[in-house]
Amino acid sequence: MTGAETGRGEPGRPEAAAPRDPVDMSLLTLLGLGADEDAVYRLLVDRPDSEPAGLAGPVSGPEAARVLDSLVERGLASASRPDADGTVRYRAASPVLALGPLLESRRSALHRVESLVGDLTERHRAAQSHASGAPVEVLSGPAAIRRRLLTMQRQARTEVCTLVPARHVPAVLSFEDNHEEVDSEMMDRGVTVRSVVEREWLEHPETAAVLASCVAQGQHISVTDRLPIKLAIVDRRVALLPLDPEREAEPVALVVHRTGLLTALVSLFEEHFEKGWRLSVSGTEEEHEAPVAAIDRQIVVLLHVGLTDAAIARQLGMGHRTVQRRLHALMDEVGAATRFQLGWYAARAGWLPDIADNSAAPEGS
Repeated sequence: MTGAETGRGEPGRPEAAAPRDPVDMSLLTLLGLGADEDAVYRLLVDRPDSEPAGLAGPVSGPEAARVLDSLVERGLASASRPDADGTVRYRAASPVLALGPLLESRRSALHRVESLVGDLTERHRAAQSHASGAPVEVLSGPAAIRRRLLTMQRQARTEVCTLVPARHVPAVLSFEDNHEEVDSEMMDRGVTVRSVVEREWLEHPETAAVLASCVAQGQHISVTDRLPIKLAIVDRRVALLPLDPEREAEPVALVVHRTGLLTALVSLFEEHFEKGWRLSVSGTEEEHEAPVAAIDRQIVVLLHVGLTDAAIARQLGMGHRTVQRRLHALMDEVGAATRFQLGWYAARAGWLPDIADNSAAPEGS
């Protein structure tokens, strides 16, 4: 075998570099470098302390000086002080430090493009389905369902309504993610957002904080004991719901367009929204002017919703005994012998949101 065949060069001579794919020769241009900058930077990596004349391979001498100055300006190279004869030598900056931020910027841009492609795909699918007149679509997989749910909300014009049960099946889109992705944007566009959530969500401080933030933004949230299914309805023209709410494997969802089924789903939402208790923002000026302290009103509202003393303590960040002590003090103050009587008094006194002044004790107090 010859030296070339064995991969060994002639004695005393450096081995020839393996031929590279032509595409690889310009990969750095994907990070925003010009073709000349790409070529000169690669040479500097292998030849520290080079002068422009020594880089005459890819570019001419004067052009090499211009490219080197550009690399220095972009932080991809450094220049030494002139020698006695006025020669300036250049050294490549660390690729990790110099190219890392450029790579991260391009990666972030690609993620945004990927999101846009997904959004366009869902819009195309929805438009095709609408044009075909199909009343129901079937979506498979969490990625497809998540994209459609986000697209539906971003395209909402007047109203978004949701039922959010406290299922233990992994969520396609969590409270926190949905709040971060689209809630503020929808509210800024004047879209009305109404939701019904199961009481269990309020027993978790993280989701309770998200719900409080939603209410503070102007959303309308109703709390109930139990919901039959997860549901999202946009502008009363399209709805999204799981095919099997208990499915733990690959999820499948139905997209329902204007049909009798959609009308039934809207009625289902309205029924649960009306019979639930409304969440309100605590700590407002009106609450401070009320005859009961804001924190005590908050305790009574959460008690009325159905939370236990322990759950109330966790949500408000206070001790279990502190909650019990304040409740007993309130009962003594209003002359209530039981918590049922305290709830009745709170309803009459206007401490509870969206409850008229009447003599009927609130159910479940």
